[in-house]
Amino acid sequence: MKNSMTHYQLQWLVGALFLLVFSLQGAISSEFPMFEKKSATIEMIRQLQAGGFVLYMRHGPTDTSRPDRVPRVDLDDCSTQRPLSKEGRDISIQVGDAIRQAAIPVGEIQSSPMCRTKETAEVAFEKEFIVNEFLMYTSNLTSKEKVPRIANTNRLLSTPVPVGENLVLVAHAPNLMDVMGYFPKPEGVVVIFKPLGKQGFKYIASIEPQQWQELLDAL
Repeated sequence: MKNSMTHYQLQWLVGALFLLVFSLQGAISSEFPMFEKKSATIEMIRQLQAGGFVLYMRHGPTDTSRPDRVPRVDLDDCSTQRPLSKEGRDISIQVGDAIRQAAIPVGEIQSSPMCRTKETAEVAFEKEFIVNEFLMYTSNLTSKEKVPRIANTNRLLSTPVPVGENLVLVAHAPNLMDVMGYFPKPEGVVVIFKPLGKQGFKYIASIEPQQWQELLDAL
């Protein structure tokens, strides 16, 4: 009898775990609608030229042989952080040049305090920028630490931008993953948003680094 009860208990436990996993998967998948990535068009570039949008740029490619220090990086010491690679610097410069060639007006620029994002902002836009603590994301953030970062990203994407300029945010992929279920790739991609105030924001399109030349050629 004891062995029989153990068998049934194990069956019940396996079934319960299956139901739990299934329900959790459903909850996770329903948190965000199915994301559909869109490529920018010439018409979208012309809209950007008039301003009123948010350009969210993921930092350029990094040197993965030099990971962030665990458990904590020192924001004042770039040697404790994963840096931009030479390719990352080159791509960041190219993206910034493309934005200028496309006559897309850049207003305020805000960057995560990580060295790789600040360097991206510096070489891409060659103008002063604001360091925003709550744009920072690292792999070891706790759920509690993520809360103000999610709120900050939502606020920045939703707040209307004056006509004639565009807000630029230079940050990380997980920000958008936690806000809208979109992990932007590759590094150096620019994601376009239309702020809607109290109604939030609207995702417009994404421009990967290699797509800029095609858009410029079509202008």
